[in-house]
Amino acid sequence: MTDDPQREPEDEFRDMLRQFLSGDSEIDPSQLAGAAGLPNDPAFVARLMSQLQSAVARSGDGIDWSVATDQAAAVGTQSAVETSPADERALEQAFHVAALWLDDVTFVSELTVAPRLVTRSEWARLSMPVWTQLAEPVAESIADSLTNVLREQAPEEMQQLLAGASQVMRSVGGTLFAMQLGQVVGQLSTEVVSGGDVGIPLLDDQQAALVPQNVAAFGEGLEIEADQVQLYLAVRELAHARLFRHARWLRLHLISSIREFAQGIRIDTARLEELAVDFDPSDPGELRDALASGALIPPKTDEQLAALGRLETTLALIEGWVDVVTAQATARLPRSAAIAEAVRRRRAAGGPAESAFSTLVGLELRPRRLREAAAMWAAVTEAVGPEQRDALWSHPDIVPTSADVDDPQALVARLTAGEPAFDDVDQAIEDLLNDTSDDRPREAEDGSADEPGPSPAS
Repeated sequence: MTDDPQREPEDEFRDMLRQFLSGDSEIDPSQLAGAAGLPNDPAFVARLMSQLQSAVARSGDGIDWSVATDQAAAVGTQSAVETSPADERALEQAFHVAALWLDDVTFVSELTVAPRLVTRSEWARLSMPVWTQLAEPVAESIADSLTNVLREQAPEEMQQLLAGASQVMRSVGGTLFAMQLGQVVGQLSTEVVSGGDVGIPLLDDQQAALVPQNVAAFGEGLEIEADQVQLYLAVRELAHARLFRHARWLRLHLISSIREFAQGIRIDTARLEELAVDFDPSDPGELRDALASGALIPPKTDEQLAALGRLETTLALIEGWVDVVTAQATARLPRSAAIAEAVRRRRAAGGPAESAFSTLVGLELRPRRLREAAAMWAAVTEAVGPEQRDALWSHPDIVPTSADVDDPQALVARLTAGEPAFDDVDQAIEDLLNDTSDDRPREAEDGSADEPGPSPAS
């Protein structure tokens, strides 16, 4: 311990961390990076040490999520290839045709923001604000657990040192988690084909986007003309973005539900204590395996399981609706069924980055009841038509439930019986919320944005 009685324990602990981060320690930083599931190449480790040094210097200010953004963008840039002007023109034209085809089969609001093409690194940067919202509760839980375990397991002579160091530890732990999140999102940027590919609205409100490099990769090996693949994926992306534009309550509801689930996650402190006691910096494999397998996140509670069930139903309803309207809109494409099957197989299999996010946050993004939800929407469409089908998204109280997915015919019977969905007050509020006669630009048929002016209701 220090001989200076005026010296704060937090300052001493910070100096100890600075010594380690400066390389004046017996612990190899590259091994710790590997233990955390991060790349251990020299350039990355140097950047990691720099970020951790910044975290120590500014401890107490919360998690610096820009670390995650920079890491994700860097991963997305590593394997980037330039898209040719011809391919860009083809995708822009695909968005134009997709908008026209969707107009024929849906009664949801058009977008007021023009669709765009983005690179992998742009997708990572644009989507990171939502990823951090979803991951923040878990990051805080991990930081709290790590601080508590270290305090409880430390020898008596270290207790004073750690007593005032909790904010430093939270900052360092938060930075490590942010780097992991950045690694996962960066890898996701190499897999997704669009803004809504994972089922949740990751981009700004009403923004539809395709990732040209990944669209081309998706089409490889399908033996289907590239223009058909581009058009099918453009229809799916526009349908997803339009749904969230139309059901303005849905985005906040979905993100809030995911955060509610994440806030219930608690770290298995007993397992963390075992790792802290037995941790060997020269052999970080056990810690790495625990992080990679999700062993630190205990089984879900009954409350979490109930929240997860509601969330999975919502995700399935969204994806099922998108599947049905995309199938209708692309019926004239000769190979639409084959492309749809490729999309279903890809979604069912998931990808390495999706698995990593599941481990990191304890949440799978793939809806389990997608086929049942799609069958329900198809039955509703056949029974009452697309206009009444799409009206079910206008208010959270009338969106189909898990019971409706189980028994679509009961839902159809209610709809064909003409039961009122709202009372007069609800309808007045809904009309106000869905008023589209504002002065914002509307989605033009050529995929651009018109000048501001009145917008007819959909």
